[in-house]
Amino acid sequence: MTAQRFPVGEIVASQRPHRKDAARNYDALLAAAREAFAENGAEASLEDIARRAGVGIGTLYRNFPTRRHLFESVYADEVNELCRTALDVAAMEPWQALAAWLRRFVDYTVTKRAVREALSSESDVSLACRDSMYQAGGPLFTRAQQAGEARADIDFDDLLRMVAGITATNFLDDAQRDRVLAVALDGVRTRH
Repeated sequence: MTAQRFPVGEIVASQRPHRKDAARNYDALLAAAREAFAENGAEASLEDIARRAGVGIGTLYRNFPTRRHLFESVYADEVNELCRTALDVAAMEPWQALAAWLRRFVDYTVTKRAVREALSSESDVSLACRDSMYQAGGPLFTRAQQAGEARADIDFDDLLRMVAGITATNFLDDAQRDRVLAVALDGVRTRH
């Protein structure tokens, strides 16, 4: 029997404190952790994260009792942002919406890479994040396919694996990564 999975937005909302000052600290810690993990990987110093957020280490531990809890929270928050992006771009033309969402997906993979080893891909949070991500981006891809703007011989999983593979490579800079991504997306797009 599989555990019930909650949408990632509910996971994030349930962990965020209600008091304004506590919520500000929580948000600052998530932002600082995201930045630190992107720069230093999963071994980023918790003391550095607290310092970047402008709070004490005790505040970090009150919000995130373990390093794993911090990883899961950052990961869930990133996926939640990815889901919000899908809603934000939904009114765009089909290809532009998909491309905009995929650019945000690239940013998400930077954080994911840093915490991948720390989280089991079968944890409840990881599975809920994957489900939410597919529910958010999948319809954008389907819409682009139905509009005849994206290849019909691939599926959404193929697309995400390709983009994730590209972002797993080390690039000289973001501009080079963006050029390589553009070339790959040209291979997915049917109308130019």
